[in-house]
Amino acid sequence: MTLVSTSAFYDRSTRDLSSLRTRAEGLQTALSTGQRLLKPSDDPVGAAQLRSLMRADHFSAIDQTTAARAASDLTLTDSALSNFANYVIRAQELTTQAASGTLTAAQRSGIATELTQMADELVRLANSRDSSGHALFGGQTAGNAYSVTGAGALQYDGTAVASELPLGDGQTVTKGVTGPEFLNFSGTNLYAVVKGLADALSGGAPDPAQAARDALGQLDAGLDSITTAQTVVGARLNWIDLIGERRTQQGELRASEEAEVGGAELASTVTQLQQVMTVLEASQASFAKLASLSLFDLLR
Repeated sequence: MTLVSTSAFYDRSTRDLSSLRTRAEGLQTALSTGQRLLKPSDDPVGAAQLRSLMRADHFSAIDQTTAARAASDLTLTDSALSNFANYVIRAQELTTQAASGTLTAAQRSGIATELTQMADELVRLANSRDSSGHALFGGQTAGNAYSVTGAGALQYDGTAVASELPLGDGQTVTKGVTGPEFLNFSGTNLYAVVKGLADALSGGAPDPAQAARDALGQLDAGLDSITTAQTVVGARLNWIDLIGERRTQQGELRASEEAEVGGAELASTVTQLQQVMTVLEASQASFAKLASLSLFDLLR
C-alpha cells in the first residue's frame, strides 16, 4: 500500500508539472507568434471562425487580382481611345484645310497622303492588345479585332460583347469596349470616313472641297462617339475603385475579427505566463522538498 501511494505521488506530480510546462510553452509560443490558437482543439469554435475568415481572405485576394486585370485592360482602352481622339482631331484640322477652295491639287494630294497613312494607323490601333495579348477591342476574340477586305472596307472580326469579370460580392465589370461601340456611327465608321476623304482628295471626287466639308460633320460625330466611350470606360474604372475600397474595408474588419478570435492579447498573455511560471516554480520546489523528506526515504 505504501509503495502504491509513493508511486501515485510521483506519477501525479509528474503529470501536474508536465501540464504546467506545456501551458507555459503554449503561452510563450502565443507571445512569439501573436496567436493564441495553436491548434483547433485549443478552441474548436474559434478555430472554425478563423477558417471561415481565412477563406474569405483567400477569395478576396482572387477578386483583387481579377479587379487589377480589369483595371489594367480598361486603362489600356482609355489610352487607346485618347489616341483615336487625337487622330480625329488631326483629321479635322486637315479636313478644314482641304475644305478651302484655294488649295492646289498638290496641296490636297499631300493631305490625302497623310489621311491614307492615318487610316492605316487607325486599323493598327483598332487591333491593340490587352494585358493577356488578346484583341483589346475585339470583345472575346483572341485574334485581331479588325481586318481590311479586298474591297478596302474595314471588317470587324470580333464578338458582339466584351468579357465580364467578377469583382466579388456578386459584382462584375465589363473589361473593355468593342470596336463597333465607338468606331461605328451615323451608318459609317471612322476608317471609312478618313479613307474615303483621302480618296476624294486624290482625285476621286469631282468637288474635293465639298467632300471635305461633308466629312467635317462625320468627323464631329466620330469624335463624339469616342468621347462617349471614354466616359463609359472612366465610369467602369471608378466602379472598380469603389468595389476595391469596399473590399479593403471588409478586409480590415476581417483582420480585426481574426485578431479578436485568434490573437493573443499581449498584457493578458504575459500575466497568464507569469502566473503559470510562478505556480510551476512553486510546484517544482514543493515536489523537490517532499521527495527529499526522510519519511519518504523510509517509505521507499
